[in-house]
Amino acid sequence: MNAEAVMPLEALQALVEEILRKAGASPQAAGAVARTIVAGERDGCASHGVYRLEGCLRTIKAGKVDPRAEPSLSDDGSAVLRVAAKGGFSGPAFELGAPVLAERARKLGLAALVVNDCTHFSALWPEVEVLTDMGLAALALCPSYAVVAPTGGISPLLGTNPLAFGWPRREAPPYVFDFATSAAARGEIELRRRAGETLPEGWALDAEGAPTTDPEQALAGAMLPFGGHKGSALATMIELLAGTMIGDRTSAEALEHLGATSLAPQHGELILAFDPERFAAGRPGNPFDRAEILFDAILGQGARLPSQRRFTARAKTLAAGGLRLSAQEAARLERMRALGLAAVD
Repeated sequence: MNAEAVMPLEALQALVEEILRKAGASPQAAGAVARTIVAGERDGCASHGVYRLEGCLRTIKAGKVDPRAEPSLSDDGSAVLRVAAKGGFSGPAFELGAPVLAERARKLGLAALVVNDCTHFSALWPEVEVLTDMGLAALALCPSYAVVAPTGGISPLLGTNPLAFGWPRREAPPYVFDFATSAAARGEIELRRRAGETLPEGWALDAEGAPTTDPEQALAGAMLPFGGHKGSALATMIELLAGTMIGDRTSAEALEHLGATSLAPQHGELILAFDPERFAAGRPGNPFDRAEILFDAILGQGARLPSQRRFTARAKTLAAGGLRLSAQEAARLERMRALGLAAVD
């Protein structure tokens, strides 16, 4: 592979699928996982792109995910839909449930998709953007594995517990935010460790519960919530809604099941879809037009909307006809293609 040449997104998709299928993934799972990984690279999110592929392979090799699982949908006609991922990756399960979720949200105004027993390795914005592309607002949340200490605590109990929201826009990319309830994503700490960089103050504790800026010590200790008690409360809410409430693992239970933080965690996921026009029915004004007034006011103050950087990176990638992988990324992909599961510990 020539690391200096632009690789079309279709070529990267095919390559990642090839690697996953060689590792034992079904065509359905390989396609869904690859789409998420390629989306991360396309949008300039290095911590959620090709970097995540190694973790997927390690998890397959450890027998902690079934790469050939076929998800099944349960629909009793209510506002709550359920997909059993059956120990497989979350991507195929979400792709199965998303169209039905969208249809039910349009019918009822609000619907929820519960995904159980899935291995989730990525950001949540790919899920919410599927729904904003359908004209719906969306909220997605899931636990992780226990690597975050609650505010005032000293040892891991909560997950990084991401939360994502999307609002559809007619003439612009959707309004999307997606953030971990920890001070940073765990992948960001790992990338800083690889780069030999230190962490900002307030990100982590060492194994003894003392503050640290050393990524190595942070990975052996505990991360901290963002915003102190506020992030801790949000993380706990996600444990309750997307763990306890849907009958799936909390972050502590996910870590116990895995036995290691080098693998992708298995737990559940909760996605809510809203039809703004159904909620605003009978009230003055169009919700999409009114939202644009708010966005214009934010931008008018010189502020930016979340995900603007990501959408700018996406536009540049598409305009360039693809993306440039670093020499390190290219070599890593070649090694995984050549060796399959033998390429990872």
